[in-house]
Amino acid sequence: MLSRLKTTATVALFAATVTAGAAAIATLVASPAASAAAGPVANQLDNNATAPEFTGIDKWLNSDPLTLQQLRGKVVLVDFWTYTCINCIHVLPYVKTWNQKYKDQGLAVVGVHTPEYPFERNTDNVKSAIKRFGITFPVAQDNNYATWRAYDNQYWPAFYLVDKKGHVAYTHFGEGDYEQTEAKIKALLAENP
Repeated sequence: MLSRLKTTATVALFAATVTAGAAAIATLVASPAASAAAGPVANQLDNNATAPEFTGIDKWLNSDPLTLQQLRGKVVLVDFWTYTCINCIHVLPYVKTWNQKYKDQGLAVVGVHTPEYPFERNTDNVKSAIKRFGITFPVAQDNNYATWRAYDNQYWPAFYLVDKKGHVAYTHFGEGDYEQTEAKIKALLAENP
């Protein structure tokens, strides 16, 4: 009798879990806004929020230390990456192209290298990766995730476009939407501060 009661309770619990899951899926399918908020590319830092400063940076590579205050008046692409992330490697040609194409028009690209694995904390490894990938823009080594946390970031790669006044104007997480990102870069460069 006790065994049958346990089986009945287990089946009831399973049915309730399936029903709750189905209801959650139906809500996401019915509401694009809810789906966008729940998806892996949901914005963590609201657009138009003041962009957090680079903080807790272990080492600056390809540059003297930078602050967003120093970069005020420029459009800044903050690119969170790590050198063994395949998605970061896939977006790198676009980031390098944008840097070359728009740096003379006021774009400043800053790579924030935040390690996923312990060996990625080694500065010599990061320097080797920068050389191997032909990265010429400044790279902030964020070994303790201080800048990562300041941005409330959760993804590699992650783009934060900061306007000339220092506000986050656009975010994108993961690969893709390169034309949309470039269009936003161009639009921000065309704005008067």
